[in-house]
Amino acid sequence: MTETTPSNEETQTTAAADPVQPTPTASSGDAPAEAAAPKEASARAPSTAPPAPTPPAPTPAASAPAAAPADPLTEVRAEAARLKEQWMRTAADFDNFRKRARRDVEDSRRTGREELLKDLLPVFDNLERAIQSAQRATEIKPVAEGLAMVVKQFVDVVARSGITKVATVGGMFDPAIHEAIQQVETDDHPPGTVVSEVQPGYMNGERLVRAAMVVVAKPRTGEPQPS
Repeated sequence: MTETTPSNEETQTTAAADPVQPTPTASSGDAPAEAAAPKEASARAPSTAPPAPTPPAPTPAASAPAAAPADPLTEVRAEAARLKEQWMRTAADFDNFRKRARRDVEDSRRTGREELLKDLLPVFDNLERAIQSAQRATEIKPVAEGLAMVVKQFVDVVARSGITKVATVGGMFDPAIHEAIQQVETDDHPPGTVVSEVQPGYMNGERLVRAAMVVVAKPRTGEPQPS
């Protein structure tokens, strides 16, 4: 077999038709920029990977053992102890209040007695002077007038303290403020009228201190009583 050797003209024609492209050579300064470009692109590109699942937080029931049920008897005893302590405190407070109230009442009574005594002392002084004058007096009339003045002073003093005499003579008998010690038959006064006073009575405001002892009129025997 005879091989055909290409001629020089065919070889030059093939080389001219198919020129060899030169390979670009990268310089040393362009290498980092080209390497950084993929990193920036990856940083700008959104991540398409799904997020990692978050592990569930441990629940208290899973982390700690279940508490034992409370004993009903223990709870009842604790409640009884609490109520007993509260009752004892209340009783102590009430006892202190009772003592304080009693002390306040006693102080008020003592203060009232002291004030009344200060008002009555001048009456006692004048009564002692009247007795001394009566021992040297030669007439009875001046002594009686002096004693009447002392009695009037006493009535005025007790009246300033709210103490008044119970009305008796000339009024109708009232069992709430009068105490009848005798009845007399008379035509001068209607039946049931107080004709005389044996012992005066006194009122402290609206409260009776002492009832008055009186004598009450009644109709004569055999006369009809008025209806």
